[in-house]
Amino acid sequence: LLQLTESGGGSVQAGGSLTLSCVASGGVFSNYCIAWFRQVPGKEREAVAAIGSTGVRTFYADSVKGRFTISRDSAKNSADIQMNSLKPDDTATYYCSANPFRCALGGTGFEIWGQGTQVTVSS
Repeated sequence: LLQLTESGGGSVQAGGSLTLSCVASGGVFSNYCIAWFRQVPGKEREAVAAIGSTGVRTFYADSVKGRFTISRDSAKNSADIQMNSLKPDDTATYYCSANPFRCALGGTGFEIWGQGTQVTVSS
């Protein structure tokens, strides 16, 4: 089974930057759409970014557009999200997920998930 592992979370002050990484094992995800989601306890899960299998098509939630950049590296079997100008509202647990059927901000087909990595942004 394809497994995903996130890393790179931590604590940062508002205005700072973090890069999260999602590394696949047990298979390759070159044919998958990869998306990053975030969730705060008590709130709905939010898709923040997605990238198509070729890396050409990208999607961003309005809340992160212009601040976050999603990328992928087939040689490393990984996908990153660079997060700049972080805000306290970005505080959440971030998950990556792989979708073999479609690429969008959420929707069906996201059945493979990592364990999550915590991002905390202080003011």
